[in-house]
Amino acid sequence: MERPFPTVAVVGLGTMGAGVAVAVARSGRRVIGVEAGPTQAVRALARIEASTARAVARERLTAEERTALLALIEVGDDLAAAAQADLVIEEVPEDLELKRGLFAELDRICPPETVLATGTTALSVTRIAAATARPERVLGVHFFNPVHSMKLVEVVRTVLTSPQAAEQVAELARDLGKEPVAAGDRAGFIANGLLFAYLNQAAAMFESRYATREDIDAAMRLGCGLPMGPLALLDLIGVDTARTVLEAMYEQSKDRLHAPAPILGQLVAAGLLGRKSGRGFYTYEAPGSSTPVVEEAAAAEARPAGREVRSVGVCGSGTMATGIVEVFAKAGLPVLLAARSQEKAERAKAQLAKSLERSVAKGRLTEQARDAALALVTPTGGYQDLADVDLVVEAVAEDLAVKRELFTALDRIVKPGAVLATTTSSLPVISCATATSRPQDVIGMHFFNPAPAMKLVEVVSTVLTAEDVTATVLELCAKVRKHPVECGDRAGFIVNALLFPYLNDAVRMLAEHYATVDDIDTAMKLGCGYPMGPFELLDVVGLDVSLTIEKVLHQEFREPGLAAAPLLEHLVAAGCLGRKTGRGFRDHARR
Repeated sequence: MERPFPTVAVVGLGTMGAGVAVAVARSGRRVIGVEAGPTQAVRALARIEASTARAVARERLTAEERTALLALIEVGDDLAAAAQADLVIEEVPEDLELKRGLFAELDRICPPETVLATGTTALSVTRIAAATARPERVLGVHFFNPVHSMKLVEVVRTVLTSPQAAEQVAELARDLGKEPVAAGDRAGFIANGLLFAYLNQAAAMFESRYATREDIDAAMRLGCGLPMGPLALLDLIGVDTARTVLEAMYEQSKDRLHAPAPILGQLVAAGLLGRKSGRGFYTYEAPGSSTPVVEEAAAAEARPAGREVRSVGVCGSGTMATGIVEVFAKAGLPVLLAARSQEKAERAKAQLAKSLERSVAKGRLTEQARDAALALVTPTGGYQDLADVDLVVEAVAEDLAVKRELFTALDRIVKPGAVLATTTSSLPVISCATATSRPQDVIGMHFFNPAPAMKLVEVVSTVLTAEDVTATVLELCAKVRKHPVECGDRAGFIVNALLFPYLNDAVRMLAEHYATVDDIDTAMKLGCGYPMGPFELLDVVGLDVSLTIEKVLHQEFREPGLAAAPLLEHLVAAGCLGRKTGRGFRDHARR
């Protein structure tokens, strides 16, 4: 089959347009670059020459390939030259009327068979197409920056775009070494549609002073494996750009979760746009710098010393409990592993021994360290043995009645002054605390699974938690080599409060037949650098667990946009819970 679009015009040769022009020329196609005037055209050609020279220096291109590539690119300021192209890709600034005017002119200049594509990230492709007499040959083609390394291309169809035009553009993307995904026409498309709602909620979380910017960013990097924290990413994207995208999303959806957080408007009004201005959520060494300035914490925030922790108890015998025991034992702390029976406790210690043995086999642990850790763990079938420990961590079932009953028992058994911690991921810590006569000694200590490998611990203080108890847990986290982040006692804490609305949005996107499971997962992995797509993650976490957390978040915040997607409820009702049942959003039994 003949390759589609032997000649491609790129209108607008800024960073993105220049990147697209080079990518297209690398495929052996002729490229006609068009800029707004002669000066801009000269600068654009210099930008392309400089970027390709860097590619040679970094050995992504040979000198001969660069020479051949540059010979395929011509740059000028006459829009009429676009009439020679089979496909025109527009990469001018994000202004609807500017784009509509350009498309009306391209429609007049170009032959009827020419396909016109907009590179918009947030504007309505349909409204741009309506400026032409050929809406069936107009679509969106959204490359990601930097074009040379980002594999994703979103091919955006309106209700009038012909399937043939969309498939030809997808074929072009594949020929450029990219991975195209099909999307319908709504603000943000797939990747930005899911990403920016999450970024907006992170900005609102920071604005409410629920957690510091550093803790929010660390929580999402360490708790979810994301390449950047949300506030650092907003600074990279540009606070003004993010606000523009969110305004466009809210205009279409009227979902309050898409309404830009007020702090975004305040930063834009103050000229604090992120890295490009030298200051946004963080302050940078200079405009355009990627190095944030380390700001000293206020001396007034000095906190009391923590209580001494010489021994700990862990209640529970499941995966999380066993993992937490391993964390403490490897750090040299004596641990009482307390389960509902001696048999369960012994079985949990046997699982711990297997885990330590695997670490030895992988060279992560010496045999001596393994033996020392095991020697520090004492299994017991009775909570009464916890009487003299300095800190107890419960890791029993995620059921409030069960946890409250346990905390009432611990209150009677454990010595005065001991810290009582819950590992709950979604239940109110204060409800555990009020089951005791010492709520000031109760705190949340949310480890992530698997506890030995995951560095993050969310340290959740209630309105009654004593300051020295918070200090105790922060010091203990440092001793066991975990990264603590502090937050208040509200549903989801940091990670789940930001993660699960994003997952819920993905389910709604699927239910609306906007994109497929595979295309949504691909978009988030290739477009945002996420380690897993949302549906992969939902199937791993468990759809039932995810639904429970969604309901807790909705109940707490009463935000309509946080209501669990009906499709998620239907799959749980049908017993399709993800990998553990063999079927969730994908059929794992056949794999």
